[in-house]
Amino acid sequence: MEILDEESSVGTNDRNADNDAKDSLAPDGTSTAKPATKIRIIEDEDATGDTASAYDFWRAGSGRQQVPGIIQCFGARPDFLRRIIELGNTIHFSAGHLSRRHKEMIASYVSYLNRCPY
Repeated sequence: MEILDEESSVGTNDRNADNDAKDSLAPDGTSTAKPATKIRIIEDEDATGDTASAYDFWRAGSGRQQVPGIIQCFGARPDFLRRIIELGNTIHFSAGHLSRRHKEMIASYVSYLNRCPY
């Protein structure tokens, strides 16, 4: 996974772009700006070669079309991404004590606690 330093991460993609606070406020006054990340996110429309193939591999297994940010954050390492997808499918979606719904709820809550932008 490619980690960028502070200077090279600014403006790398939409998630890293500086946001003007007044332009990113919701009607209730809360911020709608996406938090910056130091991980280079490869958006679906920018994916080529092995990264595009890895995204297609995820789509084929999930039945969904929109690639989520948690998958895109591994796009810089498509070889590793395929392994993460396979591991995730084994851990999260195999039979066990918790239903898939409960596992997704736990994962979402942990991401929220970590202030994870993806």
